[in-house]
Amino acid sequence: MKYFVAVAGNIGAGKSSLAGLLAHKLGWEAFFEPVEENPYLADFYADMPRWGFQSQVFFLARRLRHYRGLLNHPGSVIQDRSVYEDAEIFAYNLYRQGYMSERDWNSYHDLYEAVMTLLPPPNLVVYLRTSVATLANRIARRGRELEHNISPDYLAQLNDMYEAWIAGFNLCPVLTIATDDLDFAHDSAHLDQIARRITDRLQGKEVITLKS
Repeated sequence: MKYFVAVAGNIGAGKSSLAGLLAHKLGWEAFFEPVEENPYLADFYADMPRWGFQSQVFFLARRLRHYRGLLNHPGSVIQDRSVYEDAEIFAYNLYRQGYMSERDWNSYHDLYEAVMTLLPPPNLVVYLRTSVATLANRIARRGRELEHNISPDYLAQLNDMYEAWIAGFNLCPVLTIATDDLDFAHDSAHLDQIARRITDRLQGKEVITLKS
């Protein structure tokens, strides 16, 4: 059976690492977030009000292209960050903070809602719940220049929005994984545990929030 799993979580939660590791372990195809390819990203971090709308439209367009690719893929796929997060977390947060005008937000959200009615949801969303301290440490360790100015307050705002979003998300089942005490990138036992929980959930077995 073909599965479609999306990995959701804040900046630095470990989405890309987990998607890649699970794809290798389970024999799936990974579809990664197009961060480095966004031609607006550097301008966005330098001037969010000026470039927020353009950056989010780029992410939405690229995510929809990925959607077509993963839906057409013959085998199981795992997606690094869902299309839902682009709109309902990051774009909405820009609007909430005044970095996207109401006109731009309404245009963006109308486009997002229209497209979402045409797309099938994943079989499972894996939500990586991660504290601000852990997020900040992971962001610092990976050393991406564009992320140097991300503040703990910004990460905390996003965490709050993620918790509200995941609490109301009902398009497909959700597996929540608390990642602070997990090192799935270096501990094969942790990765095995996560993979087992995901396959159990996909097969309809009972699952609870995963902790260390």
